[in-house]
Amino acid sequence: MTQKIRANILLAGPPRVGKTSLIMRVLEELKIVNVGGFYTEEIRERGLRVGFRIVSLDGKQGVLSHVDLVSGFRVGRYGVNISDLENIGVKSVLDSLGKDLIVVDEIGKMELFSERFKDAVLKALDTGRVFGTIKLSRDGFTEGIRKRQDTEIIEVSFQNRNQLVQELVGKIEG
Repeated sequence: MTQKIRANILLAGPPRVGKTSLIMRVLEELKIVNVGGFYTEEIRERGLRVGFRIVSLDGKQGVLSHVDLVSGFRVGRYGVNISDLENIGVKSVLDSLGKDLIVVDEIGKMELFSERFKDAVLKALDTGRVFGTIKLSRDGFTEGIRKRQDTEIIEVSFQNRNQLVQELVGKIEG
């Protein structure tokens, strides 16, 4: 028998503090095996970050953003690939609504260009089983998430990120 997470847990912190790495470390420690969703990782070329990849926990991959991507949606120097976000990220979240844990890494500026993404996030949060990341800067959508009674926001810093692994495992496994 698997246990189900009882509340949504979202990590917030500055870029490159290790939020995604923390999620991956927690997933390795969990006894829960019925997990779905997605995470993001850097795309590096010649030592430089040139974009972000989106990876579903069932192994599908796509490009979330890239410096060479021509798109009507941009964050800084990155063009955002709404198609891969929706076909991989949104699909993985919706396909995971019945799972014990739904990973959403991340609820960020790039992802919020997609209304389908926002809808999927809200459906996932309504299950009370989301473990993910949320951007530090605030807007109407993320502020609504922050105010939810069923959602805990945990600030990640360079100082606390290593200690958080066991704390998060305990919160998720109850």
